[in-house]
Amino acid sequence: MTAAVLFENVSRHFGAVKAVDAVDLAVTEGEFFAMLGPSGSGKTTCLRLMAGFEQPTGGHIEIFGETAEGVPPYRRSVNTVFQDYALFPHLSILDNVAYGLMVKGVGREERRKAAEDALSMVKLPGYGQRRPGQLSGGQRQRVALARALVNKPKVLLLDEPLGALDLKLREQMQEELKTLQKSLGITFVFVTHDQGEALSMADRIAVFNDGKIQQLGTPEDIYKRPQTRFVADFVGSSNVLSSATCAQLGITAGAASLRPEAVTIGAAGADRMSLSGTVIARSFLGAVNRVSVDCAGEKIIVANPASLAVPEIGATVTLSFERGDVHAMEAA
Repeated sequence: MTAAVLFENVSRHFGAVKAVDAVDLAVTEGEFFAMLGPSGSGKTTCLRLMAGFEQPTGGHIEIFGETAEGVPPYRRSVNTVFQDYALFPHLSILDNVAYGLMVKGVGREERRKAAEDALSMVKLPGYGQRRPGQLSGGQRQRVALARALVNKPKVLLLDEPLGALDLKLREQMQEELKTLQKSLGITFVFVTHDQGEALSMADRIAVFNDGKIQQLGTPEDIYKRPQTRFVADFVGSSNVLSSATCAQLGITAGAASLRPEAVTIGAAGADRMSLSGTVIARSFLGAVNRVSVDCAGEKIIVANPASLAVPEIGATVTLSFERGDVHAMEAA
């Protein structure tokens, strides 16, 4: 099967800065693909390379089997939704959505009909005569999405489009974007620094750092089986066990990941592993209690349901967990 987007040893350098450093990836047609990482990790530069706003310093890019190097953005079968939405404040919502079709020379009635259909698709029917300044942030985000979709791209690129929204609206839009992508069947490539967004929406995630992909896999793979300490620390909260603690548990590894929710405070059963330590901090986080335990110099974080009793600071406790919850990974 031809990949929707293919990177082969792609690099983008700005002087001595390697913004993207020899990246290989293949985005499957119809996939919701997330590029996750901190600021400066290379994810947005990769998106700009896909869009045609940047050209690679080295390597090869294909979009549905066609070479993309040197091809301008307007000749690529992609559209981009930006974080700031980039709507024209002097145009109506309908004209904003229809703008790309107007540039392509589509007739007035045809493009207005297509724009109205796109607004209905993003749950904004009847909003066509308003101006961007009359809409909420969430509504403007939907307009930007409609403007991109009206051109019927094969690949939709989304550059942190939910970053300006409040938490509740952001969670609502996550569900709507995922539902819309599945109903349309087109490829979405989503850039974010928010691991919750990536885990909740993506079919696969590429975790970026220092211009390279640290790990690529399903959300469950990334979360439960991190390959490096960076991934374990960046995606959720993880206890990174040292080689000494691994040896104490009978595990041969330079380092291992143990998620806080996998750890239980209390005596270990015969089939569970355990560590002993002293409670050094605790906090109430609504649905869970977060407890920090010093186990012979190694701090272990425990996240247990708020319904369970929390030991006092200074108490000596036993921590237990399944062997399968300890995931060996690279020491670096």
